[in-house]
Amino acid sequence: MKIFQNLLLNKLKEGLSKTRNNLFNKITEVISQKAILDEEIINELEAILLSSDLGSELTERIISRTRSSLLNINDRSLENIKNIMREELLSIFDKEVNYNNHLETEKFKPYVIMIVGVNGSGKTTTLAKLANKYKLEGKKVIIASADTFRVAANDQLKMWSDRVGVELVEVNSNDPSSVVYDTLNIAISKGYDIVLIDTAGRLHNNSDLMDELAKILKVTNKLLYYAPNEVLLILDSNSGQNVISQVDAFNKSTKITGLILTKLDGTAKGGAILQISLDKNIPVKYLGIGESIDDLQEFNTAIFIDAIIN
Repeated sequence: MKIFQNLLLNKLKEGLSKTRNNLFNKITEVISQKAILDEEIINELEAILLSSDLGSELTERIISRTRSSLLNINDRSLENIKNIMREELLSIFDKEVNYNNHLETEKFKPYVIMIVGVNGSGKTTTLAKLANKYKLEGKKVIIASADTFRVAANDQLKMWSDRVGVELVEVNSNDPSSVVYDTLNIAISKGYDIVLIDTAGRLHNNSDLMDELAKILKVTNKLLYYAPNEVLLILDSNSGQNVISQVDAFNKSTKITGLILTKLDGTAKGGAILQISLDKNIPVKYLGIGESIDDLQEFNTAIFIDAIIN
């Protein structure tokens, strides 16, 4: 178990190198230049945390804890300051249960997951990675290509489904809910374990497309009273504070049960993950840290924090 966690940590560190360089390498530089940790340095640390998209509330909590701790201790070394920040982050997010739906996928058959997000967020690629993950676990997987607004989306899904080796129900109607209906009927009759539903890459301020989500939800719930089991929102880590508005908008059309953050290897603002989780009380379930089919990691709070601090 320890070896597995170390492998995850090393892979995550590699993927989060830009965030770590932006955050704690800057902190190291600031502290190393000063012999005395005064209020000026504390203010500089605050600016660094904000620049990594940790958000004002989370930044204030970390800085407040750091400031009060430094008043009561003699050890003001870089390592100790990092430990103070790490412990504060862990205490804030200790309430979050690390994601594991293995028991749920055994309980419900088929287990239905709807994937939502805006164009360019990595939605279709992430869906393929999820399909691959479940197939490697021995699950029988089927994908509903319900993005009828973008022809290329079906072609992309076809390529991925062939590569992963899972069945795809392709667009046979201009009505996305019809595609979902057909897919669920096949899944029920043929004993599939997992149904992944790809939806149109909506602009979160497009009411017509957002309304389409409600229709898809109605269809899934009509055929399977418990479906969908999950609605996962894909967020591009490079989008900065814009991801907050995306979460709010999608939550109005469908209850988001979890978040997947993509393209973490290309951003210096990975701290936004922690802000979103704290602010919206929606669990981050997966992290995308590369282009390979296996570059999708289940989110673990402690491993993530260690990856950006150490």
